[in-house]
Amino acid sequence: MADAMQRQNVLLTALEACQRRLRAFISRRTRSAAEAEDIFQEISYRLLKADSYLDPIEHVSAWLFRAARNELIDRSRKPHDISLTEMATESWPEGDELADILFSPPDSAEDAYLYQLVWEELAAALEEMPALQREAFEKNELLGYSFKQLAQETGVPVETLLSRKHQAVQFLRVRLQWLYQAVTQA
Repeated sequence: MADAMQRQNVLLTALEACQRRLRAFISRRTRSAAEAEDIFQEISYRLLKADSYLDPIEHVSAWLFRAARNELIDRSRKPHDISLTEMATESWPEGDELADILFSPPDSAEDAYLYQLVWEELAAALEEMPALQREAFEKNELLGYSFKQLAQETGVPVETLLSRKHQAVQFLRVRLQWLYQAVTQA
C-alpha cells in the first residue's frame, strides 16, 4: 500500500513538473480554454488509472504528451455539436440581419415584429418537418440536450441523431430561404 502511495506521489510530482508545458501544448491545438482544460483533466485522470505496479509508466512526461496528442486526434475525429448561436458567431458574417434578429433582444417595435415573425416561421417550419428530425433538432438546439444525452434517452445511436439533425437543418435552410432573403435585403 505504501508503494502505491509513493508511486502516486511520483506521478503527481511529474505531472506538476510538466503541467505548464502540457497545458500550453493542448491549448495551442484546441478551440477553447474549456476544451483544453477538459483534455488536461482527462489526461491527468488517465495517468493515475494507467499506472500500475505490474505496468509502471517509465517516462511520465513523454506518456502525458503522447496521451494528449492521442486525445486531440480522437476528439478531432468525432463529430462536433454546433449550436445555432455558435453558427451565428462562426459562420454568419458580421452584421448579418437574420443573426441579429434571432440572437438579440428586440430594441424597437420593428425589431420585435421581425423577431416574432422569424420565430413563428421557424415554429411553422418545424411543424412541417418529419417528426424524428424535428425531435433531434428541437432537443439539441432549443432544449440544450447533447447528442449523448439524447442517444441515452431515445436508444438511437449518436450518428443517427447527427444525421437527423443535419437533415433538419437542410430542410430549414430550404424552407426559410425566402425569409432569409427578405430580411437581409430589406
